[in-house]
Amino acid sequence: MMARMDSSERFCVIGAGPCGLVAAKSLRERGFEVDVFDREDDVGGNWYYGRPSSSVYQSAMMISSKRMTEFSDFPMPKSYPPYPSHQQALAYLRDYARHFGLYDCIRFQTGVERVTPIDETPDSAWRVTLQNGETHTYRGVIIASGHHSQPKWPELPGKFAGEILHSHDYKTPDVLRQKRVLVVGAGNSGCDIAVEASQHAERTLLSMRRGYYFLPKFLLGGPLDSGGERFERWRLPYALRRLITHALLYVAHGRPERYGLPRPTHRLFETHPIVNSQLLYHIGHGQIGVRGAIRSIEGRTVTFQDGKADEVDLIVCATGYHAAIPMLDERLVYDERRRPRLFLNCFHPQFDNLFVVGLIQPNGAIWPLAELQARLIAAFLQTQRESPEDAAWFRRQKSGASPDVSGGLRYDGSERHQLEVEFFAYRRVLRRLLERVGKRLSPPAVLRPLPSSKTNTETRDQSRSPLSGEPASTTLS
Repeated sequence: MMARMDSSERFCVIGAGPCGLVAAKSLRERGFEVDVFDREDDVGGNWYYGRPSSSVYQSAMMISSKRMTEFSDFPMPKSYPPYPSHQQALAYLRDYARHFGLYDCIRFQTGVERVTPIDETPDSAWRVTLQNGETHTYRGVIIASGHHSQPKWPELPGKFAGEILHSHDYKTPDVLRQKRVLVVGAGNSGCDIAVEASQHAERTLLSMRRGYYFLPKFLLGGPLDSGGERFERWRLPYALRRLITHALLYVAHGRPERYGLPRPTHRLFETHPIVNSQLLYHIGHGQIGVRGAIRSIEGRTVTFQDGKADEVDLIVCATGYHAAIPMLDERLVYDERRRPRLFLNCFHPQFDNLFVVGLIQPNGAIWPLAELQARLIAAFLQTQRESPEDAAWFRRQKSGASPDVSGGLRYDGSERHQLEVEFFAYRRVLRRLLERVGKRLSPPAVLRPLPSSKTNTETRDQSRSPLSGEPASTTLS
């Protein structure tokens, strides 16, 4: 028998990764009671390495720099390198949760099965059914469970006699050793795995259907994305940004074709950026062989479109993910072409209390954008209580078309880019809306950490999560 619980004056946040944490914090700052549900045993989401919900591999590093990734009111430690490891990212998230006292509202090892509205009115309550059978009624729901949980598999033409693995399940290079490895897909994960395979496998091949620009992590001695921030401050048009970046890339490593890579058929910045400083090095040293699209597979023989054939033992499919929200009726989120029907991919046009945080793929760090999404959600909810005029204004905005957040770029029309937003354009829109919605609101409260918490500038011994009893942080200096 299912237990039914009335939490109709509270809000439900699904997921305790970076998006769920900023959502919970932002709502609590505005005076709302929050319950957070997460299926794992501690904070971290996708950055909780080794857990079923995580796609992180052992050697993973951030591809956005720490100063462009950190939350606005909680800097990453000075001891962190410009590009933190996944272990440091996880420790940072747990420090954040503890610093702002979020552990006391998170219920771990509790998955959400289904989320449904009670009725069709804009302020409908929401029924949240947990995987353990409990059913709760909430005033509103913020879904922050990410979109890297359902791997997208390619259609391989033929029957392969070796092993096939999706990058979601790749964790350590043990599976690569002494094998002839083919990596399918040249996104960020595919390039990282190809580089790792070049150092452990007997032979490494990278299959690419099209050409890309490969951006180094550092240019002119600093992180690449900090240069983008400088361009934004200077208000340079994208045509000039592209010209400058092209020139710097040419000086740094020349054209991709000189490494045997296919020539890009799009302009720079018009696909999701591939940030990798090592791929061209290993291709240039013959440690990674570049191949085109697969034409056929028979046994362990893979034949490519140009007629080349190679013997392969392991195929790693780095082909992305379906942006699925399994606990919610997809018609509430996507149109018939599976494009998000949410205002700014975040606000439901009909319901005033259903939100999705993080359903975007920016050409920069997602954490600060998720933070702005969460702050705007909390401000909108507060207007419903304090400023009906501003609430009505925002309802009109979210029921119409989303503003242009492409930054003037024409993204490739593939499914991969349906969530793509230009980082700075999207950030400008969120900041402008937040300023407009929040201008007559009482300021958010300052959340105080739990008594046992310490700030991220101090050296800490390993502590334990208040709810799960599991380690909540690693020791940092």
